[in-house]
Amino acid sequence: MTRAVRIGNCSGFYGDRIAAAREMVDGGPIDVLTGDYLAELTMLILWKARQKDPEAGYAKTFLTQMEHVLGTCLDRGIRVVSNAGGLNPAGLATRLGELAARLGLAPRIAYVHGDDLVHRVDELVRDGHDLSNLDTGVPLAEAGVEPVSANAYLGGWGIAEALAGDADVVVCGRVTDAAVVTGPAAWWHGWDRGDHDALAGAVVAGHVIECGPQATGGNYSWLHEITDRRYPGFPIAEVAADGSSVITKHPGTGGLVSVGTVTAQLVYEIAEPAYKGPDVIAHFDTVRLSQEAPDRVRISGVRGDPPPPDLKVAVNYLGGYRNTMTLVLTGLDIDDKAARAEQQLFEILGGKDRFAEVDTRLIRFDRADAETNEQACAHLRITVKDPDPKKVGRAFSNATMELALGGYAGFHTTTPPTAESAYGVYWPALVPASVVEHTVVLPDGTSKVVEHSPSGPPRTAPAPADRTPGPSGPCERAPLGAVCAARSGDKGGNANVGIWGRDERTYAWLRDFLTTDRLAELIPEAKGLEVRRYELPDLHALNFVIVGLLGAGVASSSRPDPQAKGLGEYLRSRHVDIPTELLEVARGLQGK
Repeated sequence: MTRAVRIGNCSGFYGDRIAAAREMVDGGPIDVLTGDYLAELTMLILWKARQKDPEAGYAKTFLTQMEHVLGTCLDRGIRVVSNAGGLNPAGLATRLGELAARLGLAPRIAYVHGDDLVHRVDELVRDGHDLSNLDTGVPLAEAGVEPVSANAYLGGWGIAEALAGDADVVVCGRVTDAAVVTGPAAWWHGWDRGDHDALAGAVVAGHVIECGPQATGGNYSWLHEITDRRYPGFPIAEVAADGSSVITKHPGTGGLVSVGTVTAQLVYEIAEPAYKGPDVIAHFDTVRLSQEAPDRVRISGVRGDPPPPDLKVAVNYLGGYRNTMTLVLTGLDIDDKAARAEQQLFEILGGKDRFAEVDTRLIRFDRADAETNEQACAHLRITVKDPDPKKVGRAFSNATMELALGGYAGFHTTTPPTAESAYGVYWPALVPASVVEHTVVLPDGTSKVVEHSPSGPPRTAPAPADRTPGPSGPCERAPLGAVCAARSGDKGGNANVGIWGRDERTYAWLRDFLTTDRLAELIPEAKGLEVRRYELPDLHALNFVIVGLLGAGVASSSRPDPQAKGLGEYLRSRHVDIPTELLEVARGLQGK
């Protein structure tokens, strides 16, 4: 049996820590250096970049990182696998070759493509693939829009083929976030497409490390557990031949790798426990975690099933133009001042109905008899959207300034008048895998079409978990976060909130207490929306998906927190009746 392959991450998004690649390569032994640069919003950003420069469309920061480490990687035999190719993997491969030549290096570079379907959308629709929105069920043709990007999520087998072809660097377009781990692991261990449990284990490991330091203490609810407050070291997945793994980080780096930090990332931006991908369906409700040693968490027990016959496609189209102005309200009569400002502004503009969409939010963080001026302030945040950029440009923002002398007492804004900006709309859909040609261009320039993994029936479902009743003794009013941690994020227009406890007793109480109705009470924005709830007992966790909370996705959302990053922490801040015995345990662990 081969030893575990050590796969390190150096990027969780386009714009992440540039020094992470050098720190990962210099910090200790790894076999593969990976990075995740893509998200739904990133594809739109890359499209905008390509409108200015047809040769662009990839994550330029990847080139900067490679300039730092490419020579060392070649010297040590470290393979590099990245999805930084975005909308132009061939272009990035070319630029990387040019960079290497300037450095006096000659890496063997491969790239994976075939995911870009934007020029085939009309053909696909004519052939009967309606690209219906996964959240609304509306066919794309009925929306009457023109996609600017449409990318299918490819799996890891093209990466495995490239590495088997002796590539030093593999550049990909829109592969799944976990594919940059499953591909190298499948190559290293010689897996085939039927090794569903092993592949599922690699998917889970990939999901854990894909967001970089979010697995090592970043964005972690229980800050008191982290004694090393330096910037967290980026994560490493040691993936074994059976698909089990150990999540760790280089010695001497900041942060923490614990069952809690790994759980936090496992529940991040997922939906149902059957996590569907192009290589395998990984069942997150079979994941088992154990603390093997300090900063070493073992993942085991993951079950996998054959993948579905369809691939997810991320479609983006331009929704129009938008502008936002934030008015500051101070002191007394905040509600009256806000109503007056809104009335006057839209009188000046000729009414709300001249805009396609208006979003007005009074954000209250003022307090009575405030000790400082700032503590007496609230914000009135007004966003307008329209297909006509002139309506929402300076004509809108300049109008707010007409309130400066004729509006409410104390008028001022957080910014000067601003121009309009284009915004995109995210449209998730499915297409049969058979219509997508997953292709790898090997270092010698030859192309190879990669077979999609065959779908098939699922295996027998695991037995239902034992539903141990939760505590039923006396309760105290306290924040939910006194006994639970959470992590939240976005999946298109939906918000995901994962919440978990430290032990089975806390989970049993949380499972019985936090119903979908209760969640909607605690998060008023969720009222009237579909809330999906999933149980993950082995992780002591619940996962909620609030459908439509983010509208048409982060690029078009008018929420102050458009990616719902703070939603989980808001949920933790809500006061509820919690069993005293759970609070006493939590206080003891926190030394209070």
